[in-house]
Amino acid sequence: MAKRGKRYQEAAKLVERTTFYEPQEAVELVKKTSVGNFDGTVEAAIRLGVDPKKNDQQVRGAVVLPNGTGKTQRVLVFAKGEKAKEAEAAGADYVGEADYIAKINEGWFDFDVIVATPDMMGEVGKLGRVLGPKGLMPNPKTGTVTFDVEKAVNEIKAGKVEYRVDRAGNVHAPIGKVSFEADKLVENLNTLVETLVKVKPAAAKGTYLKNISVTSTMGPGVKVNASTYR
Repeated sequence: MAKRGKRYQEAAKLVERTTFYEPQEAVELVKKTSVGNFDGTVEAAIRLGVDPKKNDQQVRGAVVLPNGTGKTQRVLVFAKGEKAKEAEAAGADYVGEADYIAKINEGWFDFDVIVATPDMMGEVGKLGRVLGPKGLMPNPKTGTVTFDVEKAVNEIKAGKVEYRVDRAGNVHAPIGKVSFEADKLVENLNTLVETLVKVKPAAAKGTYLKNISVTSTMGPGVKVNASTYR
């Protein structure tokens, strides 16, 4: 493993590795130990007591964070007719049909999220091998395959983040920027964790919230007391 820089090592000394901090204290430590010369992203990593190999223990969805993420998402909407006009009025960055499908096939990816109306999925589905590996494929579970394109675009612009359990049972999601007030980061973290608790698969046994940690782009990880949410 590459040797960490001196600033990182100094910051890491402020964090007790064996301590599980209350959410407010954890977030304040993340802000204090961010060593980047830029406004880094604060991310939460949550280990869930699920077996992701089993279909009945998948955890996937989306949540609108009350204070946003600090990043403006560029939204591409695949829609036609009135729904295309609705998407444009809602503030979508790009709206189209075959023209944007062709652009993506040529390697264009100047967007962060795709929303598609159900009648467009036949065509959008053909982009699966290109969009799938990048996690950009629209999905009804995350609200990105819908006829209510106005609501979808508004939520994404307001700070909607998608979450999905990985093979190791972890969920990673941004909860804001280092420049956010600690209270706002805590509120976003609480909303994310409470949402994950609500969507707990019925088949999941034992402790569901195993570990929670928060970290900034360039800073050390800080463990959060998961029992706060149990």
